[in-house]
Amino acid sequence: MKKFYIIGLLFSWIILSSAVPPTKNTEGIKGKGLKVYVVKYDYQADIKVYVCDYDYQADLKVYKVTNDYQANGDGKWYFTDYDYQADKKIYFTDYDYQADLKIFFVDYDYQAGWNNKSKMHLVY
Repeated sequence: MKKFYIIGLLFSWIILSSAVPPTKNTEGIKGKGLKVYVVKYDYQADIKVYVCDYDYQADLKVYKVTNDYQANGDGKWYFTDYDYQADKKIYFTDYDYQADLKIFFVDYDYQAGWNNKSKMHLVY
């Protein structure tokens, strides 16, 4: 009887573990920082960015970090010295209608994050 009980438990565990669909790994998106390089001309950029006057106007609130390893979450950007070091090249526009992404620079890292998650595909 014990033998059948153990086999039944083992069988149930195998069935249940294979029946659970794999979850989407969003940690790579959420945990990824962004290294950016500012270009001189809009045609050189991967993303055109406008800096808003107020945080509620922005798609993304950005905190500028001092080291590349600190760029470890949504909105924490490290500005590189060379384009080959960057994940994305950005161009700052003069008007919001010219931009793909509107950002607002925040003073503290805990303030960084998305206001409009539909624009996430632009940076990741």
